Amino acid sequence: MSKLGEIGSRLYSGDVSIDFVGRRNTWYLVSLAIVLVAVAALVLRGLNFGIEFRGGVEFRSQIVNPSSNVQTVQEAVVGTEIEAAANPVVVSSGEDTIRVQTEPLSLDQRDVVQEAILAAGATEVSPSSIGPSWGQTVANKALLGLFVFVVLVLLFIWAYFREWRMSAAAIVALAHDLVITVGVYSLSGFEVTPATVTGLLTILGYSLYDTVVVFDKVRENTRGIVTSTRRTYADAANVAVNQTLVRSINTSIAALLPVGAILYVGAFQLGSGPLKDLALALFVGMAAGTFSSIFIATPLLAQLKMREPAMQAQAKRVASRRVQMQRETERSSVAEPAPAGAGAVSSSAGATAAGRHVQRPTATASSGRAQPKRQTRSKRGKST
Repeated sequence: MSKLGEIGSRLYSGDVSIDFVGRRNTWYLVSLAIVLVAVAALVLRGLNFGIEFRGGVEFRSQIVNPSSNVQTVQEAVVGTEIEAAANPVVVSSGEDTIRVQTEPLSLDQRDVVQEAILAAGATEVSPSSIGPSWGQTVANKALLGLFVFVVLVLLFIWAYFREWRMSAAAIVALAHDLVITVGVYSLSGFEVTPATVTGLLTILGYSLYDTVVVFDKVRENTRGIVTSTRRTYADAANVAVNQTLVRSINTSIAALLPVGAILYVGAFQLGSGPLKDLALALFVGMAAGTFSSIFIATPLLAQLKMREPAMQAQAKRVASRRVQMQRETERSSVAEPAPAGAGAVSSSAGATAAGRHVQRPTATASSGRAQPKRQTRSKRGKST
């Protein structure tokens, strides 16, 4: 059995346990810090929306050694003195392509910019115009899809588990993953494109899947918990997280490795494009989803559930039983028999304590031999 498999077996059996639920305040603080960094990045830096959202013209140019010619092409576009092309976005894409993005241009202005790029060393230029209305349509569709997804999540979890607290905890975990992923886009400066929107919706489904798996184990462990005096709901939920921990880690690693490879190829080999935008959303979202299902969703569920009067009363019974068991353990440890070798001393002491008189032969100082026992007066009278 591998090392990880051995750890998983010990976690499942309860030989080893990590207190995820009991230390929930620590996990909350860690998540809050990450979310605050993401929100600060969104407020201070904003998102780098792609041309599909803001509208404009994109020129794809074939050029030798594009990374070293980015500055040359940018200066050529700025040199046209066209106001809409005064701040172009110029990036290398792959081994022989440069992408130039500007604000919306007229046909004459587009021809001028195209000629400037050709003069800078490009061998072929392919312009494409995108209106801002199309980007607004994409954004509206993305928001509508997100709203419908959240509603379906609430209904699905409520119908499957019959527990609104699970729905609330799952939605908090989803919001946590979404904010972190969008914050990473702001920090990294990656473009937000329709591929990014697709990735965001995909990672929400992955996060929900991992959370539902853990919640299903929680439901199995907490069945009939109200009448039990062995452990509380929080204890049973913590056991469920430990039992599914190794499975969640293995699933996440298996999913992150190929996505990481796609991200590397898209970012470093191809340079730009929808592949990179999609892979970043998937990679960050999957990692955040695994974290939230373990450290956020289940501890929050246990916290909400332990506020119920029935669960509080059950927790008191569990605590009372544990105190009683502790006392019985202490009594049994005190009443344990003395170790071998001390039997004679303990038996004589016990006999004396019980009121029984033990007569022992005595020895004189001169002869060292035992003296005969002295008879009591009652016995001497009978003998005479």
